[in-house]
Amino acid sequence: MAKPRGIFVFLLTCMMFAVSARCFAQHSRSAMLQQASKERVIIDTDIGDDIDDAFAVALALRSTELQILGITTTFGDTEMRAKLLDRLLEEAARADIPVAAGPPTQPKTAFTQLKYAKGGHSAKPSHPDAVSFLLDQVRRNPGEITLVAIGPLVNVGAAIEKDPDTFRKLKRVVLMGGSIYRGYGDTGTGPPRGPEPEWNIKNDIPSAQKLFAAGLALFVMPLDSTQLKMDAANRDILFRQGTPITDALSLLYHEWGKETPTLFDPMTIAYIVDPSLCPVQAMHLRVDEKGFTRPDPGPSNAPNSPNAQVCLASNPDAFFHFIMPRLATP
Repeated sequence: MAKPRGIFVFLLTCMMFAVSARCFAQHSRSAMLQQASKERVIIDTDIGDDIDDAFAVALALRSTELQILGITTTFGDTEMRAKLLDRLLEEAARADIPVAAGPPTQPKTAFTQLKYAKGGHSAKPSHPDAVSFLLDQVRRNPGEITLVAIGPLVNVGAAIEKDPDTFRKLKRVVLMGGSIYRGYGDTGTGPPRGPEPEWNIKNDIPSAQKLFAAGLALFVMPLDSTQLKMDAANRDILFRQGTPITDALSLLYHEWGKETPTLFDPMTIAYIVDPSLCPVQAMHLRVDEKGFTRPDPGPSNAPNSPNAQVCLASNPDAFFHFIMPRLATP
């Protein structure tokens, strides 16, 4: 027969175990709900040439509102771009994020951050195919994935060509691309000087035309709203923080070799997290044979029907007040 003290201890242990199990179950349910509420994204990038792609990826990594399902590389030396991402993700303690490489194309610019890409110890010898990876993720998560397109649209066009029905099961595409009323160097301080072919559009015009005709939710951040200059004061604040991400950005910035970055691409991530940073309006856009993104009345059988939500203006102060604490905080 057990002694009363032994029975008391036994009952107390059982109660503590029950409370612990209940707390663990509640915590697990809370974590699952929190994960389910995150925006699922795939980032398609030509990281390694200009510096704004690196800032966009860093901002995504520092945005807990996002669940990054993978990052795909596009245009030029896509395998080397993937190796750059391998190192960046390893240093940011996010090597769990898959990296896939798109079909290589003839390089048109210098790979300015090649030293960083070659300097890591975590680069994989090869990477899965980006187009297959993207379509497979959409099949697994129909209607739930936002594709963030911040490079020439090689992978996007190939995915549409390979399986248009699956591609249309994306939740939406958020694109940095196009020039509606303002071209490069026209930051809105004076009258518009007119549009011009923008880099991500003009380097694969057929793919851009396919995207704008694909019939899915498309959110466009063109040159009109993304020429966001990161001044020396913000750079100094950021690079002094000494975190893994800010140290990586500092290395990549100095390898890039220019002075003032224009953060075109990070606006896509900022918009997803806080749409008020780049208010959109419905428009119908057409990509012409020269790579211009032209406002257009739409097809004759459906005039004035928009095919995109377009941000034509943003507030640089609000943008930097949003991104700086995220990038700088350990």
